[in-house]
Amino acid sequence: MKPNVLIVDDDHGHLTMLKTLVAGWGFEPEGAEDGGAALSRVRERAFDLVLMDVRMAAMSGIEALKLIKDYNPAIPVLIMTAYSSVETAIEALKSGAYDYLIKPLDTDLLKLTMERALEHTRLKVENQALRQRLPSGFELTNIIGRSRPMRELVELIAMVAPTEATVLITGESGTGKELVARAIHHNSPRKHGPLVTVNCAALTETLLESELFGHEKGAFTGADRRREGRFAQAGKGTIFLDEIGEISPAMQAKLLRVIQEREIQRVGGDAPLQVDVRVLAATNRDLAAEVAAKRFREDLYYRLNVVTLTAPPLRDRREDIPLLAQHFLSRFAEKNRKIIRGFTPRAMDVLVKADWPGNVRELENVVERAVILATGDFVTERELPAHLLPDEAGGGAACPENQALAGVSLEDLERQAILATLDEVGGNKSEAARQLGITRATLHKKLKKYGVE
Repeated sequence: MKPNVLIVDDDHGHLTMLKTLVAGWGFEPEGAEDGGAALSRVRERAFDLVLMDVRMAAMSGIEALKLIKDYNPAIPVLIMTAYSSVETAIEALKSGAYDYLIKPLDTDLLKLTMERALEHTRLKVENQALRQRLPSGFELTNIIGRSRPMRELVELIAMVAPTEATVLITGESGTGKELVARAIHHNSPRKHGPLVTVNCAALTETLLESELFGHEKGAFTGADRRREGRFAQAGKGTIFLDEIGEISPAMQAKLLRVIQEREIQRVGGDAPLQVDVRVLAATNRDLAAEVAAKRFREDLYYRLNVVTLTAPPLRDRREDIPLLAQHFLSRFAEKNRKIIRGFTPRAMDVLVKADWPGNVRELENVVERAVILATGDFVTERELPAHLLPDEAGGGAACPENQALAGVSLEDLERQAILATLDEVGGNKSEAARQLGITRATLHKKLKKYGVE
């Protein structure tokens, strides 16, 4: 079904233009010429989005916004304002507006912001439906995401958490594998016990053995007292072995015995000790390939791989980027004692389109940097690293296509775009106007101007 959009503007000509434009994008628009009429329409019909001017004679957009939010807090409201009234726009955001747009409107930005507001609403509905499917009392513990890969991951966590199964968590670096482990532990019968994390890649083989299993006094130089290992510390709880693919063959053999027999032996000790612990492990390596290459024990792989969960890379869950970015912004703004309300649409567009080879961890670092550099109420593209920006903004080398356009007048570029679009749609002017983001009347004027009618 087409999203229902209520457009509120007391300028009849501007309202008519916006209704035509929005209809061309596939929305179903309805108009109101003052805030009071808008409130009446919202009470009569369920709208997916409200696009409203600030300055209106009968009832201001701010007043109408507050009344609409009182009636239906879930409906996203976009505010239109003149550049000189940015302070009013900030007031609108404080009153619950989703975003604001500066007049004269950038039609591309308007369409992008509308789509993003509608997507935000859709994700909230899907999140509510997901929570209804999860067990009572299930806690996500900082797992943020409403995309299909994340919903599937959360549902798998809900299935395996109540069991005693050993779980192997795979995924690229920075995808949040430790958060998955925490979610499993905190939703398991062992949640009242400890969750002990060991980074297997950070320790040498000798130190790792002592760290995991403990040691007796005098077991090696510097062992001046007995020490309990991490397996013993995790008793009645969970141990999370991060970067399990980095351990040596000798440690693999010792770890296999622990998982099979549920007993450990301290370094320098003689008697085995029983442990009651659930094992979770994580790796960014392809352990099946490591087994084939004889670098990882096949029997240990199958012991670890009772259930496998995969944390998806950020490029496969781009619709989660706005949620993650806002989460990090709120955290770092509080940490740095700043008041920052969000991202400008252009800044968010940069974040959503970036490659993110470092995944969520890289996004977190970028947002922290932006918060530190930001001087206004919103993070703009100026606070983002240059390598994330398009070449024309980031100063990168021009691509061949850009070089071919160098020196061409904007008028010629516009003419070429119009003619190419008309050719693509077989001369259908209504469809060409829709794709170009202009009205059919505007297209007619431009064709007349270029003498091609």
